[in-house]
Amino acid sequence: MLKEFKDFAMKGNVIDMAVGIIIGGAFGTIVKSLVNDIMMPPIGLLLGGVDFTNVFLTLKGNVEPTLEAAKKSGAVTMNVGVFANAAISFLIVAFSVFVLIKLINAARKKEEEAPAKPAEPPRQEVLLEEIRDLLKK
Repeated sequence: MLKEFKDFAMKGNVIDMAVGIIIGGAFGTIVKSLVNDIMMPPIGLLLGGVDFTNVFLTLKGNVEPTLEAAKKSGAVTMNVGVFANAAISFLIVAFSVFVLIKLINAARKKEEEAPAKPAEPPRQEVLLEEIRDLLKK
């Protein structure tokens, strides 16, 4: 059973998937920083200095000025700004995956359109042709 697991784990597809998951996690971190640190501050500034992480509705408990303070006080909140950040992150990741798939499909299409190189005949066939040619001479 251990050998079967080792064979399974060492297959190319499993390793490729693991690498993809690791890179995807790193990409997610970059996108989260892009949204939270680069995109949302100017959007918040355009909307009158709103920090989207602090856009929330207090459903139950003390109304606090920041989300962190509301959480510390035990208030039940609906975190609209956090959701907006997550939605924008999702859109960026989805668009990036879309562009990546388009590039892969274009590369595959070019590969399919390229004229196929004729396959080399088997070695014994080449030898037989050489013998035939020698006999003709």
